[in-house]
Amino acid sequence: MTRLPRRLRRLARVELAELPGVEVRVAADPLARLLGLAALRAIPPGAGLLLPRTRSIHTLGMRFALDLVWIDDDGHVVRVDRAVRPWRMRGCRGARAVVELPCAADA
Repeated sequence: MTRLPRRLRRLARVELAELPGVEVRVAADPLARLLGLAALRAIPPGAGLLLPRTRSIHTLGMRFALDLVWIDDDGHVVRVDRAVRPWRMRGCRGARAVVELPCAADA
C-alpha cells in the first residue's frame, strides 16, 4: 500500500476499473472536499483523490502539478488533463467526478 499523508489515509478507499493499480481515496465530506490536496508537499505516485459530484476543480494552494482524470456517470474516463499547474482552474462538462493524481511527468 502507498504511504499517504495522514489526512488522506482517513478517507474511504475505492477501486476504479479505469485506474488499475492506483490507490484512490474519496473526498466525500465537505471538509475533505475543501482541503483536497492543497498545501500538501506531495502525494506518492500511484495515489489519487476522487472528488465525486463535481465538474470543475481548482488548484489553489497546491504545491505540485496534477494530472486530472475526468469520469462520467458510467465510470468511464471522458478526458485527461495532464500537468495542471498550481493556481489554475479546470472543468469538464461531461464529467460527474474527477480523480486528482500526482503529475506523471514529475515521477
